[in-house]
Amino acid sequence: MEKLRLNPKWVSSLWLISVVFVLLFFIGASSEKTPDRNLPRSTNHRELLMNNSLGVQLFTKDNQREVTMDNGIVQVTLSSPDGFVTGIKYNGIDNVLQTKNEVDDRGYWDVVWYEPGKGGDINIDKLPCTDFRVIKSDEEQLEISFTRKWNISLRGSKAPLNVDKRFILRSGLSGFYYYAILEREKGWPDVDIDQTRIVFKLQQEMFHFMAITDDRQRIMPMMVDRESGQALDYPEAVLLTNPINKELRLIFYTSYAKLLEKTISLHVFPLKIPFKTFVDDKYQYSMENKDNKVHGWITTDDTPVGFWMISPSDEFRSGGPTSQDLTSHVGPIVINMFTSIHYGGKEINTEFRNGEAWKKVLGPSLVYLNSASSKDKTLTLWTDAKTQMDREVQQWPYNFINSEDFPKQDQRGSVFGQLKVNDRFISERLMDADSAYVGLAAPGDVGSFQIETKGYQFWTRTTKTGSFVIKNIRVGNYSLYAWVPGFIGNYQYQYNIIVTPGSKIDLKVIVYEPPRNGPTLWEIGIPDRSAAEFFIPDPNPTLMNKLFNNHPDKLLSSLGNMGCGNDMEIYIAIGILNTQLALVIILETGSLLMLPGKFFLFFFIFYLYSLLVRSNHCDVLIRNIGKKTYEGTTWQIIFQLESWKTGNYKLQLALASANGAEIQVRFNDADRANRALFSTGLIGKDNAIARHGIHGLYKLYTIDVPSSRLQKGNNTLYLTQSRHIGAFEGVMYDYIRLEGPTGN
Repeated sequence: MEKLRLNPKWVSSLWLISVVFVLLFFIGASSEKTPDRNLPRSTNHRELLMNNSLGVQLFTKDNQREVTMDNGIVQVTLSSPDGFVTGIKYNGIDNVLQTKNEVDDRGYWDVVWYEPGKGGDINIDKLPCTDFRVIKSDEEQLEISFTRKWNISLRGSKAPLNVDKRFILRSGLSGFYYYAILEREKGWPDVDIDQTRIVFKLQQEMFHFMAITDDRQRIMPMMVDRESGQALDYPEAVLLTNPINKELRLIFYTSYAKLLEKTISLHVFPLKIPFKTFVDDKYQYSMENKDNKVHGWITTDDTPVGFWMISPSDEFRSGGPTSQDLTSHVGPIVINMFTSIHYGGKEINTEFRNGEAWKKVLGPSLVYLNSASSKDKTLTLWTDAKTQMDREVQQWPYNFINSEDFPKQDQRGSVFGQLKVNDRFISERLMDADSAYVGLAAPGDVGSFQIETKGYQFWTRTTKTGSFVIKNIRVGNYSLYAWVPGFIGNYQYQYNIIVTPGSKIDLKVIVYEPPRNGPTLWEIGIPDRSAAEFFIPDPNPTLMNKLFNNHPDKLLSSLGNMGCGNDMEIYIAIGILNTQLALVIILETGSLLMLPGKFFLFFFIFYLYSLLVRSNHCDVLIRNIGKKTYEGTTWQIIFQLESWKTGNYKLQLALASANGAEIQVRFNDADRANRALFSTGLIGKDNAIARHGIHGLYKLYTIDVPSSRLQKGNNTLYLTQSRHIGAFEGVMYDYIRLEGPTGN
């Protein structure tokens, strides 16, 4: 049988045609835009880093209206010369930012500002820039700058600030650094700045899991859930009635009765109540500066990706280590707050007057991305983000920042010493200031660090012996401030401290003498600048957040995490009253009855008849009498004096927060028509009550109590919160103490 033979020319032609066809197929396939969620993903974050063989590169396109930084792991695209982050490409996702938003509403800086005396109009400036330049570019690192110079023609439209926004991409790093240099020149117009921050808005179809601490992480609602929900008494608080995510449609309210049954019998809800409603509020996720080092979001698909905000230092934040502010919240949104008035009101806005010149570096901080190979490894991304945070802390201050305004480690100084406490009514010897907060901030009055926002602050905690070391301090003139848990008041070192490059300043032993007039007759609370030891009524179970309901094991584990703070939304507070002088009995009227006794340690419950508005909030010292009408309330503390001495007694009244409030103090006089012995006057605008804070700005009042106002035997102290225009006026008590006359 004859075999079929092919012409060699035909074979060559067929081979050439097939090669061309294959090439055209792959070219065509690569030119098609693959949907974001179907792009191939790396199966391992470590593998993604190891496979990077490219140096850091900068690309421009669209007639240089866009610039892209690329290190082979992550690509960051910014508008030019505006300096908005428009895209972040990572691990097969074309853009983790919300592409439905305009280019100036994905990743951006902004300041909230106004000119005083100009009608009070609030302006938001997203700091669009006018010039772009490359600061450094090699295979190891790329740093780029977007700048704007202010001039008088911009008055009224742009905040009177020179702006320099910097972005840094380094080889081998799964993320990028950012910082901003803001500056005012001498003679510029007066301005108030209420807020400075950077914001990233993520793909809402992808990022559903949020983590801000080890015990505050969960599947989150979506923005559409908030839009369809019911706005509550405070606009940021929204009752979610039918969330899209099925995991959020059934929430169980866990009773805490078993935890308290040995101390007090309370009426509680059944053990499990299913309901489809709960409250979401961005202020439920606030954190204190000292803890605000890492937070972010994770996608919920088969190969999870994490997006994290990492801040290794809070030297550029304001208000001290326990000042609190926003982090991540529904959007999904990731924020780094540098200044704001959220928990301090106008007392902590950044105010410039009389042509004051100023410059400050905000940051640097890191946007970090990571990935996992499977959904069951989702939480490893949180662990990895914390590990990366630890690395960043160890590297601080960074040595790769290319700005003379950011000093390196050898250009900074340190201060060290030992803090002691002298309170002769507690100990005849000096006491070690265990776990005290010690810090440097701009010179000012005692305690002024709480409201200082223009300069840098450097804080640490003392050891058990009161020793402290404050490292990496910028060159400058500072006051040293401190406060000691367990003692009232603020400490301030008598001399200013001048830090120079490389200086090591030894303060040796410094002594704090807290306010004290005489011996303690009785005390309520713990002087820790929080309302942790004070109780408010059970919240409505339909107005709660599941994130805070599922930690019943923590209710009695730590006083610092109890009460009405962010850590526990159930807001149970079993405080401890340390005194041998009195036994507290709760009266049905809400008063306290204090009787003599030798009780070293016992539980104290303060059941205050306060307003329970439709928002999960803290001690509100007003009563709702219906139809959005309110009235002031009075707390009665009934106590006995076994002996009565002539002379001045002292009432130490420490407040953890105040908002539009006035506390009137009376002894043995229930008639509010009579003039009070003491009044704070109208105080506070810190809004911590409405924003789930356990504290705002600390205030201490030392009140003279003439012996003529007291008597041997039964006495009653009346504390009246007299202001009642709105729903959120009130105070949070920190600590109350009555002292006998000097010499007793």
